[in-house]
Amino acid sequence: MVGNVIDVPGELVAAQERFNGAAGRAFVADLPRRTAEFLRRWRLRIDGPSMYGMCALVLPVVRADGSPAVLKLQFLDEESEGEPVALRVWDGEGAVRLLEQDPATGSLLLERLDPARALTHVPDSRAAVLVLARLLARLTSVRAPEGMRQLGDSARAMLEAAPRVLPTIPDPRDRRLMADCVAAVREVAAEPGDRLLHWDLHYDNVLAADREPWLAIDPKPLSGDPGFELFPALRNRFEPDETLWRFDAMTEVLGLDRERARAWTLGRVLQYALWEAGSGHPPSPDELEIGRALRR
Repeated sequence: MVGNVIDVPGELVAAQERFNGAAGRAFVADLPRRTAEFLRRWRLRIDGPSMYGMCALVLPVVRADGSPAVLKLQFLDEESEGEPVALRVWDGEGAVRLLEQDPATGSLLLERLDPARALTHVPDSRAAVLVLARLLARLTSVRAPEGMRQLGDSARAMLEAAPRVLPTIPDPRDRRLMADCVAAVREVAAEPGDRLLHWDLHYDNVLAADREPWLAIDPKPLSGDPGFELFPALRNRFEPDETLWRFDAMTEVLGLDRERARAWTLGRVLQYALWEAGSGHPPSPDELEIGRALRR
């Protein structure tokens, strides 16, 4: 940052344009003003180059007491508005600690972790899976607070959309697989669970820290069954021959019923296929491979 000018990465601009259109452009345009506001309000100073994800600009900062932190300026939507709620419930147990929040904009002040040391860089993928599974076991051990997004609502939406969307998938083998995914979701939809879920815990969303070896970041929380949490660890760093090992290792660490976890993981395969078909794209080959590995 030089003066009142901040670096807004082009990738963040493109992502906001793609996913949020005019609202995303307005969010990007407001970032300099918003940055200045929260630097002043929370008595912060910039302490390094900006970082970013698809939905947020993240600035390393130093607080008035000299302690390091990060300022997260994000596009506020149904997913991101639950982040501070979940972080307060976890209170640093397995997840990054929330220091300040602004409900009106979704802006957050978070403890600073080490972005250069993400779990995705651990060479041994099996060791990485076990780290992630142990974090999930901690995060999902608590009940979701009132008002959190509900997995049951997502399951109903998938079951309602499937008859309309799945016929547009061109490959009949893929359509049959998706039909099996629909059947699996129907088996468990009546009992969606009540645990606090991260929803997007993959290897880039686990960073090294000083107070613990690894902590989770960037939750898109909802209330539901922990079996719905396993899919990102299968899809990211995808290794076809490791799918069943990863699935079995995670169900064991989390103490999950394997058949329920299988059904909810097939639900995630279905969810992604519905999103892609709705955008005119076929299901991802990796996601299809995961679905076939877990299909009965």
